Amino acid sequence: MPARQKPTKRAQRPREAPGVEVQVQAALASLEKMSTRRDRENLKRFGITAGKAFGVSIANIQLLAKRLGRSHELAAALWDTGWYEARLLTSFVDDPARVTPAQMDRWCRDFDNWGICDTVCFHLFDRTPHAWAKVAQWHDKRGEFVKRGAFALLASLALHDKQAGDRPFIESLTLIERAAPDERNFVKKGVSWALRLIGRRNLALNAEAIVLSRRLAASPDAAARWIGRGALKELTSPMVQRHLTTRRRAS
Repeated sequence: MPARQKPTKRAQRPREAPGVEVQVQAALASLEKMSTRRDRENLKRFGITAGKAFGVSIANIQLLAKRLGRSHELAAALWDTGWYEARLLTSFVDDPARVTPAQMDRWCRDFDNWGICDTVCFHLFDRTPHAWAKVAQWHDKRGEFVKRGAFALLASLALHDKQAGDRPFIESLTLIERAAPDERNFVKKGVSWALRLIGRRNLALNAEAIVLSRRLAASPDAAARWIGRGALKELTSPMVQRHLTTRRRAS
C-alpha cells in the first residue's frame, strides 16, 4: 500500500486589523481600567474642567498610545468621543503630516480646558506644517482657549522648531504685546509661556524678549505688568544667561 501522505497545513490568512470603531471601544475600555481616584482628584486640583473624564495620568495615556500606534483615522474617532483622556490620546496617535488646517480649527474650537489645549498644541499641532499659520490666525480670537491655543502653540514652536530662524519669533513678539493686556487667566498664562520660551531660545531672542518684558512691566495694564515682570525675572536670571551663553559657545 502506498504510504499515507501527511495532510498539508493550510496557509493561515493574515489577521485583519480591527476596525476603527472596535479600536475606539477598546481604547475607552483601557482608559477606564487605568482610571484612578488620585488622577480624578488631580483634574480638580489642577483646574481642569472636563464634562467626560476618567481620570488617567498622562504617563498611562502615552503607554496606551504606544500600543495603538499612529493612525489619523483612529485619532479622529477618538476625538469625536468627547472623552477628555481620549482627546489627550489623539496628541500621540494622530499623524502630524495628515493633520489639516480645517481639523486644527475644529479641534481648537472644542478646547474647553488648558490641559487639552496645551497637550494637543505641544505634542501634535506644533509638528504640523500649518502651525505658524494657526498662531497668526488664532492670536486675536475671542474664545479664551482658542486664544490660549495660539500662544501655547507659539511656546511649543519656540521649544521644538529647530529649523526656524529668529525672524518669525521676533515678529511674533508683536502678537504677544498685543495680547498681553488680556486679563483672562488662561490667556495671560499662555502669553507669558510664549514670551519666556522665545527668550530662552538663544541670546539674540533673549535680548529682544527682555526689551519687550521691560515695556510690559511698565504697562498700565495689570495683566501686561504681570507677564512682563515674570518674564523679566526669568530671562535676566544668571541661570538662563549662563545656559544661553554656554549654548552659543557650543554651537
